[in-house]
Amino acid sequence: MGDLYLWLKAGHVISVIAWMAGIFYLPRLFVYHAETGPSVPDMIPVLQVMERRLIRAIMTPAMIATWVFGLALIALGLVDWGAVWPWIKAVCVLAMTAFHFWCAGERKRLADGSARMTGRGYRMMNEVPTLLLIVIVVSVVVRPF
Repeated sequence: MGDLYLWLKAGHVISVIAWMAGIFYLPRLFVYHAETGPSVPDMIPVLQVMERRLIRAIMTPAMIATWVFGLALIALGLVDWGAVWPWIKAVCVLAMTAFHFWCAGERKRLADGSARMTGRGYRMMNEVPTLLLIVIVVSVVVRPF
């Protein structure tokens, strides 16, 4: 089981890194979309392609892989569910997944012109995954709870 655990953990870490890279970048694209769109309308189609490809080709597959590898690690039975840290991590991962789906919805709203957020709003939303990631990593590595 030792080799299986290590391979699953490696897959999980790789998937998380890919997911986080996309989840940090997509709201930044939303900022450019919201702020550049009115002044440089030729950029809108380019931003829409970038946003769509990022979420479909990188973020969503990485999110799915993160969940698959994470659930496989849980299935090995090595997590102490009597401790607080796995529950905190689980809540934060669910929140990160909800943020992912918010991003997907926001991409569609930007594409059809119904988005209402400003560039500043997207900048503030871009901090959400950072905070969640900090709590997740501290919960898993330091286990202060």
